[in-house]
Amino acid sequence: MKARNYLPVALAAVLATAGCQPGSTDDQNAGLAADPDNGSIELPENFGALVVADSLGRARHLTVRENGDIYVAIENLDKGGGIAALRDTTGDGKADQISYFGDYSGTGIGIRDNYLYFAPDSALFRYPFKGDELLPEAAFETIAYGLTSRNQHAAKTFTFDDQGNVYINIGAPSNACQDPDRTPGTPGQDPCPILEYAGGIWRFSAGQTKQSQEDGHRYATGIRNAVALDWNSSVNTLYALQHGRDQLANFWPELYTNEESAELPAEEFFLVRDGSDFGWPYCYYDHIQNKKVLSPEYGGDGRQIARCDSAENPIMAFPGHWAPNDVLFYDGDMFPEQYKNGAFIAFHGSWNRAPLKQAGYLVAFVPFNGDQPSGDWEVFAEGFTGTDSLSSPGDAEYRPMGLAQGPDGSLYISDSQNGRIWRVIYEGKNEEN
Repeated sequence: MKARNYLPVALAAVLATAGCQPGSTDDQNAGLAADPDNGSIELPENFGALVVADSLGRARHLTVRENGDIYVAIENLDKGGGIAALRDTTGDGKADQISYFGDYSGTGIGIRDNYLYFAPDSALFRYPFKGDELLPEAAFETIAYGLTSRNQHAAKTFTFDDQGNVYINIGAPSNACQDPDRTPGTPGQDPCPILEYAGGIWRFSAGQTKQSQEDGHRYATGIRNAVALDWNSSVNTLYALQHGRDQLANFWPELYTNEESAELPAEEFFLVRDGSDFGWPYCYYDHIQNKKVLSPEYGGDGRQIARCDSAENPIMAFPGHWAPNDVLFYDGDMFPEQYKNGAFIAFHGSWNRAPLKQAGYLVAFVPFNGDQPSGDWEVFAEGFTGTDSLSSPGDAEYRPMGLAQGPDGSLYISDSQNGRIWRVIYEGKNEEN
């Protein structure tokens, strides 16, 4: 490995000027206030947001250390590294130190047991922290390698349980397991060979190094691509959201109208257990009919259930093509009680909803009671696009991508379009906590 590439950081001088310790949690909320316009986004009453940092690059997932330092996975290496490290030394919530490091770009990032875990498209690394330093040790350990990474759905995202395991999404490099892929009228391969090495979630030991994909355990299957996944410690259960398949009308115009194809299939919210099978590529969930139906590549007509009666259903469904890219179960104390143990979901926004307007550029909230939703989903944060009408995703001003919870209960949101990071705080009187 080459030496990591850092931007210059004059830590000692800045700290002397700021007069506070790096990442001090006692100073974290001193002078903290939302921006007058909430950083251009809209939030529920009594919530506010401030822009922590901007123009970081194409930001993906992010994580926050116990001392308040923020680490953001970056999709490109244009600024000197695949991870951005952010620190606020003045207590105003704004990052006044930003450094880049790492020779790989990626999506997944998280902190566990004083290590920073990071996932490029084919592996999982971890960097050790030695103290309160912003930048971890340069040398990383390889936890998992050789993870399937092909020309689509290559991003590796992950989450930890409370027993020392890490769960990694290995997306299927396919739309519906056709050969060749994405071709009109072509049947799907049966059985689909992709499910042997992708299209599911694999479990590894979070502390063991040099594990190949074959060393991992295929925990769940029949999932096209689950960029959004999180372990809900309150019920000791894994959850994920799937990116549904595309282009029903393009490839099967005799069965679907363009309007139907814009809405279908649903983006599915899964409760995932060991051995779960959610049916991709053979099945998809139709949230209008409220049932899982047989895919046209396998003889379906948009109504037939057939073999899909054995595929597991989602616990909730969302409109098609919204692209759920992160989910976070909130266990902080800052927000009102109704948010406790509920799920925030970052939707990245659609690309193939024509002739309908683009949609789904938002952060949603789903209340939970135990391991199931206790009510309908609601919009928590919106206004990211900067316009009411988009002709393509590239026209959006911002696109929600990642979510993280700060040590004080703040909610952080990353944007993949311009690299903006928001910190959402509750400004009302919270008598329930």
